[in-house]
Amino acid sequence: MEIVINGEKLEIPIDVATVSELLQHYGLNQKVVIVELNNEILEKGNHQETLLSNGDRVEMVHFVGGG
Repeated sequence: MEIVINGEKLEIPIDVATVSELLQHYGLNQKVVIVELNNEILEKGNHQETLLSNGDRVEMVHFVGGG
């Protein structure tokens, strides 16, 4: 499946079907991440049930600590 993530067209594996699985695929499932799908911000509680479709536009923002 091809989707756009943070402005970049990417091919993701067929077994990545939900937003939750996408976050896990990129190692972000244990971090605080804000996800926007097709210009709509998703609540974290909806990540597991929100299905991805070919051509979706996803924006992911996560926080990085530093000093």
